Amino acid sequence: MTDPEPFLLAVHPVHIGLGATVTRLEAFTGDASWYERYGRQVADDGAEGRLVSLHTFTEPWSTWEVHPNGDELVFCTAGAITVHQETDDGVRTVTLQAGEAIVNPPGVWHTADVSGTATVLFVTTGLGTENKDR
Repeated sequence: MTDPEPFLLAVHPVHIGLGATVTRLEAFTGDASWYERYGRQVADDGAEGRLVSLHTFTEPWSTWEVHPNGDELVFCTAGAITVHQETDDGVRTVTLQAGEAIVNPPGVWHTADVSGTATVLFVTTGLGTENKDR
């Protein structure tokens, strides 16, 4: 049964799984072990599972990341964030203002810069995600 109590998405991301189920996850820590536990917990959903998370940024990302198995929706809810996508034609740069979104296609390395504060909602196919230093 789904927990009827409100929760902070910025603290507890959710997983949208097979059968349109929504599962509130443990508190997000940002470290690799959190992602490893998440991956094991939802492995049976494969590339169809989605991680939905809300993060507030006050500085540029220190890494690039890629999601090889599906699109990632990036929706800026407050502030502004500049997303960089590494494509075959070079790096594409887009600044999102509050209310705007972009899609990171599968296999496209991406990173972001922030000046000030930005809050962003992500809907991600986490399966196979990789990171590299920026």
